[in-house]
Amino acid sequence: MDKVLFIVGMGPGLSAAVARRFARDGYAVGAVARDAEKLEAQLSVLRASGARIAGATADAGDAGSLRQAMTRLQAELGDADVLVYNAAGVTYRPLAELTAEQFAADLAVSVTGALTAAQCVLTAMRARGSGSVLLTGGGFAFEPMPALASLGAGKAAIRNLAFSLHADLKDIGVHAATVTICGTVAPGTPFDPDRIAEAYWQLHAQPAEAFEREVQFRG
Repeated sequence: MDKVLFIVGMGPGLSAAVARRFARDGYAVGAVARDAEKLEAQLSVLRASGARIAGATADAGDAGSLRQAMTRLQAELGDADVLVYNAAGVTYRPLAELTAEQFAADLAVSVTGALTAAQCVLTAMRARGSGSVLLTGGGFAFEPMPALASLGAGKAAIRNLAFSLHADLKDIGVHAATVTICGTVAPGTPFDPDRIAEAYWQLHAQPAEAFEREVQFRG
């Protein structure tokens, strides 16, 4: 049976690069995104490569919707060996105009969704004593931008969540870590998506005695 990668927050940039990297080594790919049409466009490219693929739509900030999507992927592909969470809530707005509702909604996508997705896969990973939960972080965790305050708070929180998961899981053989990207993902730069995707693969491949909790990309 194929090994299985789940990606929450599928898109044409980093998530697509991660999917290609794991598919290259024979992984089936289950992907979650909010927009069904855009999701299908990404999945069709992966299918053309011969990978076994499944997709499900969900709002990552809606726990019930996300759980349903993850259950559908599990039914189609089996339990995940790897979860990559690459969704984030973003509102570009001066702090004085950012509402509490917008802030909470962005944190629900950036952080609460990551916990929900992790909980969906961890029962099987704990029972098996193996697997990886890899969360995408960002440089705003260290140096925030006021007009992107909700994104910065989300990236700080997901880094903290990744460290908590790492401490909770490392002794049972399950690897939780964050890939912290301190720049804009773009081909041909220090933040090339294929280069970053390789870091996710290398984290998943690490033996238990060498588990890292974070890899940082800086310009």
